[in-house]
Amino acid sequence: MKEHDIDTGIVEAMLMVSDTPLTQKKLQACLDEGHRINIDKTVEHLNDEYKNRNRSFYITKVSDGYQIVTHKKYETLIRRLIHKSMRSRLTYAALETLSVIAYKQPISKPEIERIRGVNCSAVLNTLIERELITVRGRADAPGRPLLYATTEEFLRYFGLNSPDDLPRSRELNELFQSKEYRATEKGTVSAESEKSVEP
Repeated sequence: MKEHDIDTGIVEAMLMVSDTPLTQKKLQACLDEGHRINIDKTVEHLNDEYKNRNRSFYITKVSDGYQIVTHKKYETLIRRLIHKSMRSRLTYAALETLSVIAYKQPISKPEIERIRGVNCSAVLNTLIERELITVRGRADAPGRPLLYATTEEFLRYFGLNSPDDLPRSRELNELFQSKEYRATEKGTVSAESEKSVEP
């Protein structure tokens, strides 16, 4: 294998695993002493190769580094895949908590727990991590608890244009009682177990 091909493979491999833009400095820090690769020229070569082979991705400049991205025409399919994968990992508890927030927002943790009857700290953390809910200030109540509301990602996730498009309560009940979500709950509930709220 030619040295040029080895260098191309190194840059491509590092681009695939790097969670931040790959810079010349970061690339060089990983190479053996005396080994230098010009990332700009290598990226140019890789992009020519991807274009000639009609690949679904290419390398783009981000800040002072590079990242591999997919072409715009695949965005809808990729979003569907991500959303289906995310939905399959949401527990029944997470969906129930999310529905309470969606219909009562902005709402505090004590209010959510009063409605659901269980502690929801772990579920709230999960929903925040997945950017489905966010903090929208504090309640005018003892302790000034945080208020939670849904996000733009929540609307995209459920295919809604606005909160006004939320399903009616009857449709929501049918969703919660569906076999798909019941099965999901059984498969993942141990990862997000909840404790009953003390009376």
